[in-house]
Amino acid sequence: MTRREWFKTWWGTFSKVLTGLLDKPMWMMLLISLCVMSLVYANRTVWDLPVAVIDQDHSSASRMLTRQLDATSKVKTVQYENLADAKHDLALRQLFSVIIMPVDLEKKILAGQNIVIPVYGDATNRLANGQIQQDVLAAYQSILTQYNSDLLLRNGFSERQASVVLSPMVGQTLDLFNPGISFAAIIFPGLLVMLLQHSLLIASVRVSIVLNSGPSGKPAIPAFLGGISALIPVWLFLSIVLFVLWPWILGYRQTASIPEILLLTFPFLLAVLGLGKLVTECLRSVELIYLTLAFLTTPVFYISGTIWPLQAMPAWVRGISSMLPSTWATKAIAGVNQMGLPFRDVGGDILMLLLLCGFYTFIGIAVGMLRDGVRLRAMFRRKHKSE
Repeated sequence: MTRREWFKTWWGTFSKVLTGLLDKPMWMMLLISLCVMSLVYANRTVWDLPVAVIDQDHSSASRMLTRQLDATSKVKTVQYENLADAKHDLALRQLFSVIIMPVDLEKKILAGQNIVIPVYGDATNRLANGQIQQDVLAAYQSILTQYNSDLLLRNGFSERQASVVLSPMVGQTLDLFNPGISFAAIIFPGLLVMLLQHSLLIASVRVSIVLNSGPSGKPAIPAFLGGISALIPVWLFLSIVLFVLWPWILGYRQTASIPEILLLTFPFLLAVLGLGKLVTECLRSVELIYLTLAFLTTPVFYISGTIWPLQAMPAWVRGISSMLPSTWATKAIAGVNQMGLPFRDVGGDILMLLLLCGFYTFIGIAVGMLRDGVRLRAMFRRKHKSE
């Protein structure tokens, strides 16, 4: 095959597959799916969670602590007279937590005794429960600091001396990854990468199966490359929507330009296409492939390092995670687009994506040749027996 014929075959398949994708844009379902899932995080954080407060002390300290809690953005206090009514509403999910101001709260604070503030929380919602616990601790610490400060001032300390005694070290938080961090901001980059990976895997496998089921059997190399490469422009467009436009609409921090996003996404797409080649050659059945991808999506999301840090995983789990394109893509894209890292700092991640692309493509071709060889030998054996 001459170079001209090679290019003509590639272009013919490329234009045919790309036209089919544009005529029937089922890939737009990805954007609809994204909107449905991510709009629950449109507010970016939770606030005004209804929390019951039962004041058994009725002191200035208990009232101050209640006001401190109500002043936080995430808690909205609701006064209750008894624990039974509060627990009843907590069971009905009308409350997220119940806080009891114990008897002699102020006396124990002034006496320097240990204080236990009972909190009944809805443990089924870990996000809200954790936020409420943090606000309770912060409010109590604020009151304790104020009482200790008044005590020092009454004993001859200046305001400067009291401040140094109570806070000898002042912490400073620098905005590196998603400042003003929220649960949505943590999940968002990994969620977008997983959506791209899963949708592209399905599309590449589908294209490969259609090409393999043609009248001439397995397509020529330029025809196969033309069909697979037709997916890249569509998914590059989706990457701009997912990593640039949609986060901008929701108000998330972005530090990468569109060319940088494309340069980060392109090797990721190549790695996913290589993985799709391997999956196609191993299974070679639409039903098996779709069933496998459906069961693998959630485990892959969990071990990609988005929800649980890779360093805290067992070594063998980290090994599996390092073989997934989404692991390296999440790290690179989040690093450049959220942390503001220079492009050169994620060069190792990009190199790993290119290596995964070559590795999966090579293994996929080898598996395909092996299976075709076995099938040909079986065919010749049956033909020989029939003769």
